[in-house]
Amino acid sequence: MARNTSSKCKQCRRAGEKLFLKGDRCSGPKCSFSRRSFAPGIHGNSRRSRLSDYAFQLREKQKAKAAYGVLEKQFRNYIEKAQKGDNTGFALLKMLELRLDNVVFRSNNAKSRSQARQLVNHGHVTVNGKQIDIPSYECKTDDLVEVKNAPSVPDPKASVPSWLTKKKGGVLVGSIVDKSNIETNLNEQLIIEYYTR
Repeated sequence: MARNTSSKCKQCRRAGEKLFLKGDRCSGPKCSFSRRSFAPGIHGNSRRSRLSDYAFQLREKQKAKAAYGVLEKQFRNYIEKAQKGDNTGFALLKMLELRLDNVVFRSNNAKSRSQARQLVNHGHVTVNGKQIDIPSYECKTDDLVEVKNAPSVPDPKASVPSWLTKKKGGVLVGSIVDKSNIETNLNEQLIIEYYTR
């Protein structure tokens, strides 16, 4: 299985904002982005001229890929599927949010998406009673997602997104009606523009 092995802190610094890829560490004082909020590398702290439109689009795409832990080929497949519908940007965000590893993360059963992915890979997650070990599995409306042996999370009683409903032993996936249901700081329009150049 291919995966991105670059430093998670460098990915946040390159994106120019916290992506919360390391769970608790990103909220604490040890966060690399809090101490050095400039881009990594020898020219990271230098003043740059205004970024081009292409640079903004590329940065947004890279930010989305890093946040959801998706590599280029799979991300491009999501774009192609999203372009078949009416609202391409919303369709893309919906597909990313309904990934099984993201549902486990959003349900507060993991500290980060990478930890959620590991839980799925190791067979700790069931969907409607059936064990699923594919992190990119697309959950559907009324799917019951349960996690066995979930690690301790900072606040297990924390709220979940409006499209998830807490049930005994898991969460019930609801329908994502519009973008207001998705708590993300991505500008999906820039991503679509990048792929339709």
